[in-house]
Amino acid sequence: MTLFVAASFLTAAPAAADVPLAEIGADAYANATSQHGTQAGPDTYHWGTTIVAAQQAGRFFDGGASGIAFATSGDNGSTWTKGVLPGITGFGGGPYQRVSDPSVAYDARHDTWLIASLGITDTSGITGAAVLVSRSADGGRTWDRPVTVAEAGGGDLDKSWIVCDNTPDSPYYGRCHVAFDDNAAGNAIMMARSSDGGLTWAATATSATGLGGQPVVRPDGAVVVPYLGNDHRIRAFRSRDGGATWSDGEPIAMVQRHTVAGGLRALPLPSAETDAAGTVYVVWHDCRFQLYCAANDIVLATSADGAEWDFVTRVTGDGGDHFIPGLGVDRSTSGGSARLALAYYRYPDADCTAATCRLTVAYTSSANGGRSWSAPEQVHGPMELGWLANTAQGRMAGDYISTSVVPGGNAFPAFAVAAPPAGGAFDMRTYTVSGGLPIEGGGPALLSIEAPIATGEDPPALPLTAR
Repeated sequence: MTLFVAASFLTAAPAAADVPLAEIGADAYANATSQHGTQAGPDTYHWGTTIVAAQQAGRFFDGGASGIAFATSGDNGSTWTKGVLPGITGFGGGPYQRVSDPSVAYDARHDTWLIASLGITDTSGITGAAVLVSRSADGGRTWDRPVTVAEAGGGDLDKSWIVCDNTPDSPYYGRCHVAFDDNAAGNAIMMARSSDGGLTWAATATSATGLGGQPVVRPDGAVVVPYLGNDHRIRAFRSRDGGATWSDGEPIAMVQRHTVAGGLRALPLPSAETDAAGTVYVVWHDCRFQLYCAANDIVLATSADGAEWDFVTRVTGDGGDHFIPGLGVDRSTSGGSARLALAYYRYPDADCTAATCRLTVAYTSSANGGRSWSAPEQVHGPMELGWLANTAQGRMAGDYISTSVVPGGNAFPAFAVAAPPAGGAFDMRTYTVSGGLPIEGGGPALLSIEAPIATGEDPPALPLTAR
């Protein structure tokens, strides 16, 4: 097997830092069927001076959550307003029993904030019944009841993600796109588009199959959708006609995945962003750079157009196991001056057990388009796995971390922080860093070369769903 390895100067393990945190979410529900005191899987988006975050609250063991919580800052992360989205689950006056997979976008043309989510029914098995979009016309302070993007019919929907075209010169300015997959159809990935601020949607089939499609929009209006394919490859498909038609999913790289220890739920889903020139950046966790795939690093692939991809490079190299990355890019920068920020979870010891694993949150950044990265910094931890929500796929910090960058300013990662359970409830909340984190340059640039490495094992099987 041919893989990419990097010749680089490896940095020391991230030093624990006294990083001040700001709580941006806590579980407000009290139904007896959920694991309360839990939040997981945040997404964030920044526009103007506003940052909006959304995350699951009140996780169920067998999938989904009681509701979607949001947090909004109108002053670039200095202060936050928090609440829950109305009209989704029965706990908030909605028709669905559960909800999952929130993602956040802003439609600049229609001055509307959007949060996509997945409505789930549990009357005859856990089923992704509909992709939903909640809308806010007042800067993310209050939210309307959701509109329906797509209904499952006889299918089983999963992993929704939303993005909008916010470039005034784009021929599709003001068009928003949602990606999701149908598990009942072999994880067939669907796309839906809206040109009226998310009020109405039209769905389109694609030829792609996989999980975790994460669409991004280039300045020319082209939409690129990286995803984790059913064949263990990170792939991407794209549209150059505003989402009317879609190309086939082309491979970016085969995923080489070390099984994260302790039974932690950790899929190698991609995190994707674009810069001002339309370069697409994709990160995921991967063990190709470690002998015999002994642990995962965070790796990066880039593309100028979303069709041709550069060699995979190594972002982390500080020992331990790294997984579930959340990438942010300063949309006002590009090329060799593009500012990138990356938050991720990490085990200091990749060979730990469920009893001994200690989960930390770490951060690194690049001021030169990802050619080199700052020394990693431990933002929070350690946390015991028993403090995290339990699921049918293992303990869960969330399928996502999110990072948003203020143009010319700091990065705001959003992540789960857990403390010891008390009084029969968990203490697992969503936090960001007070004031954000700076974006700095790194050491010597990574050099990618092609060389064979024996992994010693087949890639671990991927679950069919990740709700």
